[in-house]
Amino acid sequence: MKRICSLLVSICFLGGALAAADSPATRPNVVFILADDLGWNDTTFNRPNAFYETPNIQRLAQRGLRFTQAYAANPLCSPTRASIQTGLYPARIGLTAPVAHNPQVILEKSHVKQAAPTQHVLVAQSITRLNTTYYTLAKALKAEGYNTGHFGKWHLGPEPYSPLQQGFDVDFPHWPGPGPAGSYVAPWKFPAALNVASTPGEHIEDRLATEAIKFITAHKDEPFYINYWAFSVHAPYDAKKELVEKYRAKAVKLPPGAGQRNPVYGAMVQSLDENVGRLLDTLDALKLTERTIIVFFSDNGGVHWVAGTEESANNFDVARIPITSNAPLRGGKATTYEGGTREPCIVVWPGLTKPAVATETIIQSIDFFPTFADVLKLKVPATHKFDGQSFAAALRGAAHDRGPTFVHFPHNTPAAGGLASTWVRVGDWKLIRFFSLNNDLSDVLELYNLRDDLSETKNLATQNPAKVAELNALITGFLRDTEAVVPPRNPAFDPTASANAAPKAKGKGKNKAKAGAPKADPNLD
Repeated sequence: MKRICSLLVSICFLGGALAAADSPATRPNVVFILADDLGWNDTTFNRPNAFYETPNIQRLAQRGLRFTQAYAANPLCSPTRASIQTGLYPARIGLTAPVAHNPQVILEKSHVKQAAPTQHVLVAQSITRLNTTYYTLAKALKAEGYNTGHFGKWHLGPEPYSPLQQGFDVDFPHWPGPGPAGSYVAPWKFPAALNVASTPGEHIEDRLATEAIKFITAHKDEPFYINYWAFSVHAPYDAKKELVEKYRAKAVKLPPGAGQRNPVYGAMVQSLDENVGRLLDTLDALKLTERTIIVFFSDNGGVHWVAGTEESANNFDVARIPITSNAPLRGGKATTYEGGTREPCIVVWPGLTKPAVATETIIQSIDFFPTFADVLKLKVPATHKFDGQSFAAALRGAAHDRGPTFVHFPHNTPAAGGLASTWVRVGDWKLIRFFSLNNDLSDVLELYNLRDDLSETKNLATQNPAKVAELNALITGFLRDTEAVVPPRNPAFDPTASANAAPKAKGKGKNKAKAGAPKADPNLD
């Protein structure tokens, strides 16, 4: 009889514990840290480097699971941000370029109607807003009782498409632009209506972290979800003077050919890292660490070219030295080589991930929302069909194969050397289809084995026609399924006009930036 009573008590206790665990008050908090333009090799946890200092991001890596093969869904920022919030491919949404700050509201995907005779294709006309009809991660968590706050860069549209209409209770600084208004260091140039007061010399990342910490502290006894979506390390390129001097002293000791030696960028990376540390310190001090999920990710690859502008013409560091290098990865931001979409990624999930572990499991930005929905049992409308998939098994240390992974980028980005293309990766194999790039307007196909050739230097398409056909068919199916805008051939294309002007895809990897400052490119904002 005593055993029966004891068993009943145990069952009642367990039932109560399970009920409590499922109640809003005990749900884990979520902190999503998204860097902007931070390259795969711009931190110390993927490949140690002698220039950048990221001890706090390294500290975060020691707490959780590091993904060495995590991909953005696009090599530019706004599309990847949309993919994180919706779990959908940018190709499906139609937001394929970072144009969400433009005044024109475009909600239907299409392509441009004409192009110069030097252009092989009519590139896509990206939509300019994330439509509020999509069910977002923020909406899903808010529906479960989470307090939701967005701090930093949004770049998915101003009101009525701002974070406040997409599931967030709070948005600071409520700014739709691609970077901080005017500069990183105050005085800033935010519109007076936003009431973003500052003190001279205040850094925008310090301010964003301060506002995020206020939000965390105010809701420490309730579940919260915050985006700390940093402006760093996107243009404009400026930083705290004392940090620039610190990195200038380091840079002079490096050879001129060192890819990572830009003092301004080094200072920007440190400011980002310091504020990641402030968030971690706050969670520790409030004893929230053991019930807070933390994701660290970047929206696209690092800027691998000289990004001088009129504003930086007098700044030798920015005007003459490449911003960063993604080597050994080829290319970078706004290209479909590995440097454009392979990102630094850490997930700390108490109860699931083990500390200081690395995995080669392939994941993509469209997978975050499905993973949260899976593990946290979020209710998602049946009409919202994820393109991404849960990688909860990988978080637990088990095998996970997401199958084919795609990136569709239907734009040309001359400053970065990017070309309208789509890639698919299956296992170690990656095929890139460059649309109508030959002079007869047929496609150019490049095949790489990333296990053997991380830098994408050896195009194996000619030697492996069967693999090319297999992967090219997957690309065709993906484009059809997502109703992607596939750049059509330019009827005005003239091979003689393009002989000296058209960009060419090459099978050999190059990580060096072209000399001189590129002209402004609207697709790179």
